[in-house]
Amino acid sequence: MSESIRLASEDYEIQRCYAVMAELRPHVPSHEFIARVRRQHEFSGYRLAYLADGEVKAVAGFRISECLAWGKFLYVDDLVSGSSDRSKGYGGALFDWLVEHARENNCDQFHLDSGVQRFGAHRFYLKKRMIIEGHHFALKLKS
Repeated sequence: MSESIRLASEDYEIQRCYAVMAELRPHVPSHEFIARVRRQHEFSGYRLAYLADGEVKAVAGFRISECLAWGKFLYVDDLVSGSSDRSKGYGGALFDWLVEHARENNCDQFHLDSGVQRFGAHRFYLKKRMIIEGHHFALKLKS
């Protein structure tokens, strides 16, 4: 496996990530993907990292921020491997890269949320030594 992890900076790189990201975020239309990633980057520093072995195999959307509760932290908004590429080590390699990226950027903590129905993802995060620290609550303001 000759995989390579890169940060998507050019529009064509961002678009390359869409097919895999759409498995996690199917509500985001392809024609809006680049603009939404760019807006999030401008607003909050959101970045896309992707692992490619010829084709994109896994994608992560993340940001580095700071708050009173956690200090400086890397927050993973999105982490997904392509459905045909799960359990092949791509997601694990990308996860490990994200943790190292957080360390290189002097983050105090590494965080993510995961939907309650994503049992496979929970097993993965627990194997990666993450702990469950709380509940995430939401209130939808638009239907």
